Amino acid sequence: MTASTPLRTTLIGVALSATVLVPLQGTAFAAQAATTGAAITGTASSVAGIEDETARALARSLADEAWKRQLGAAASGGDAVDLRALTEGTRTAAGQSLASPVAEADRAVATAKGLPAGVGSLLRVSLVTPAAKAGTEDAAPLVAAAPSDDDGTGFTAYDSRGNAHTLDTDEALDRPVYLVDIDGAKAVSAGLKVVGEALAAKGLDVPAPASEVNASAAKATSSPLAATAGIDTTLIDSVRIADVKEPGIKGDAEIFTLVTGFGKDGKPRVDTVEMPYLNKAATTYYPNQVLVNWSNYKYNMADAVMMEDDGDTNYQALAKSIVTVLLTITDQGVYIPLADALLDAVPTSWWTDDPDYVDSWYTLAKTTQGTRNGAAGNGWMNVSPYFVSEL
Repeated sequence: MTASTPLRTTLIGVALSATVLVPLQGTAFAAQAATTGAAITGTASSVAGIEDETARALARSLADEAWKRQLGAAASGGDAVDLRALTEGTRTAAGQSLASPVAEADRAVATAKGLPAGVGSLLRVSLVTPAAKAGTEDAAPLVAAAPSDDDGTGFTAYDSRGNAHTLDTDEALDRPVYLVDIDGAKAVSAGLKVVGEALAAKGLDVPAPASEVNASAAKATSSPLAATAGIDTTLIDSVRIADVKEPGIKGDAEIFTLVTGFGKDGKPRVDTVEMPYLNKAATTYYPNQVLVNWSNYKYNMADAVMMEDDGDTNYQALAKSIVTVLLTITDQGVYIPLADALLDAVPTSWWTDDPDYVDSWYTLAKTTQGTRNGAAGNGWMNVSPYFVSEL
């Protein structure tokens, strides 16, 4: 089974230039093709709703054989295809009719996720093909919004007439299915910038003054290493998650981590860590990624909360909730775990159907080394201290 993978824009260009355009046959079909885009009404306010409307409209557009072949060529390599780029670049009537509605749907997705308008295209489409089985080669494809409920047992797909079909998430497909979803890596990257800007506006991510970086180590010993300017960090040597909280048919997960503690100014702080590599369950990754920059923290303790973007994540709402809760917490002169406060701040909608919480790690220290199991028992990280010296 081929699942969604990151966008490869060069594939789109090759597919567009290689497509053989077939004239529309008859005015009736031309009229149908011209109205396919109208199915995206823009009334849905959730990402899932927008994806579903887009999937139905895309399914109806596949009555145009030339457009159907072009979409198939673009998605046949297994990579997710930028839907806006494809519809804006096609010369087929059905594809062109989708260009404006898809662009509007992209903007609606950005709004629903609390992302800036300049984030660019987010909607994409990928092809999931059935395992080799007699009779499936020429079966008409269906189109569905990528399911986001990890515990769901079925999802809705549409044919070229707009009819709905319920597919079982646990059963092998008997025909090709196009999945409409969003570019999760782009959404997470843009979303964490939104969170970072909100934290910065309230002084919850103030970096340590340059004069304090590694100051304590330099004072503690006269060794050449300690005297060298730099920062102490905790490195992720390897990490493994049992369940990435993503339906298998949807493909890769979009994981990120929020590291919390008290900053040098005594205020709670949150540092965001993108983890684009951590996208498969039961797979060990070796990222050698910095998790904690200890120069930003007052105490020798920090917590880490790992989350997954299941589609409907609204980063503006997340940022607002985190800021509201953390501003009520004051430094009492001793370290207070902030992971629970952060989890309490997560909007209620995140816990409804979309299990975005992956796991959490409490009381990480500058000297923490070795394998640490997550509090939820869903994963582990092998970490080690790492000193980053100045050049």
